[in-house]
Amino acid sequence: MKLIDTHAHLYSEEFQCDLSRVVMRAKEACVEKVLLPNIDESTRGALQAACDQYPDFFFPMMGLHPTSVKPDWQEQLDAVYEAFHPEIHIAVGEIGIDLYWDTSLQNAQTDVFEEQLRWSNEKDLPVSIHFRNATREVIDCIKRVGVEKLRGVFHSFGGSTQELEMIMQLKNFYIGINGVITFKNSGLAGTLKNCPRDKVLLETDAPYLAPVPFRGKRNESAHMSFILNKLAEVWNVCPEEVANITSKNANELFGFGNNK
Repeated sequence: MKLIDTHAHLYSEEFQCDLSRVVMRAKEACVEKVLLPNIDESTRGALQAACDQYPDFFFPMMGLHPTSVKPDWQEQLDAVYEAFHPEIHIAVGEIGIDLYWDTSLQNAQTDVFEEQLRWSNEKDLPVSIHFRNATREVIDCIKRVGVEKLRGVFHSFGGSTQELEMIMQLKNFYIGINGVITFKNSGLAGTLKNCPRDKVLLETDAPYLAPVPFRGKRNESAHMSFILNKLAEVWNVCPEEVANITSKNANELFGFGNNK
């Protein structure tokens, strides 16, 4: 069985003291690849250092996170673009719109997101999308930039059946499922019962959103097994089948096996 953690921040300071053990535990849990999204210009160094240390295990993305968008966003975006190398980075991410914490820069977030969607077209790479409280706004941006060519994943999906249906209408997009599926009151398990299985990826979003029984503690890629087992229960199939389906989906979206 092989698993791909399609979204984790294992380069963050939470892992500075024990990254080697975190990687070892992930491999013991059958995780063969971990995709690392960038946040902003301040995280580029740590991201690259982690990928240099584990080049066949960590795969970097490059992008500007919506909560890092400030009034000087054009300078930030220019710095991130300058660091973007499609022969190194596997996707444009983490990008999107976040209207949970602050709506005052919504227009700026929209401009930054759409510019990075254009990077996806330019570099022929998928996108990893953050869309907290902004499902419809993100979908509108995708449609404006060009839904036919764009492809990617709505990272950390935890929405309603209606939101799922909206995303599934975008033929080239997947949803990323993490520890939220194990939360008793999330309702996500019910939403996913009839979700197209060829549109689902697994992720941890480590160090955040640890699954039950680790909820509230630091998350890590080794905890993928709890997400896997819960989704297997929801779909009423064996964990090995979920691993095969979701790894195949990740391979197709991110182009593993094609010089990756």
